Amino acid sequence: MVPGRLRQARQKAKMTQEKLGVLVGIDESTARSRISYYESGRRAPSFSTACAIARVLDIPEGYLYTQDDDLAEGLLILYRAKKCK
Repeated sequence: MVPGRLRQARQKAKMTQEKLGVLVGIDESTARSRISYYESGRRAPSFSTACAIARVLDIPEGYLYTQDDDLAEGLLILYRAKKCK
């Protein structure tokens, strides 16, 4: 996972770390710290957790994993275009 991309997507969604964690299904007592660990790159979420994060943030899973910024933006564009159909 690209940690900065997770932070960027969460902030764009105007969501706190705690709120994102809780919506993903992380216990409220550790939600903020776990999302913080993911965003800082100290820990990586499991793929299933990353998929849940993507679902809550309404982004494609690949956006969190691709190293190329242009490709990440392209994935967002395709994802949104597909949802509009």
